[in-house]
Amino acid sequence: MTEPVMILMGSKNDWDVLRETGAELDRLGVRWRAHVASAHRSLARTLELVSRGEADGVRVFICGAGMAAHLAGVTAGATVRPVIGVPLPGGVAGGLDALLATVQMPGGVPVATVAVGKAGARNAAVLAAQILALSDPELDARVRRARADQAATVAAADAELAGGGSQR
Repeated sequence: MTEPVMILMGSKNDWDVLRETGAELDRLGVRWRAHVASAHRSLARTLELVSRGEADGVRVFICGAGMAAHLAGVTAGATVRPVIGVPLPGGVAGGLDALLATVQMPGGVPVATVAVGKAGARNAAVLAAQILALSDPELDARVRRARADQAATVAAADAELAGGGSQR
């Protein structure tokens, strides 16, 4: 089987944000691949990548785009696999236009939409891993361990703060 996650981005510049997706997938031990495929400038290529990816065993598509941000919607229209949209900053109000374009899908063609920017890029990876973990107990354990590690980091930060100041 090929990589279970395909990351699609509207332009090479989008990698500045979407590398967070790849890094988080790596941390969780999820194989992935990425492509540049614009919904507007290379529609045929986008549709071919989605079709080929689905045939190769891609189980989740993560799409990042800014401004008009139609890449996730076009991808969702071309597959029944889960699609996660990452709205990218830029455009109107720091990415509000991309957020609205990504989240406003017609009934029956869903795109799971995460936050704008790097936090959203990371959350897209976690969400993809959670979807895949439904049928992969080892991945489920890694996702749970990552969540526990986050909680431990917060507890350590709190302990450090509590030990270094006056209490009122």
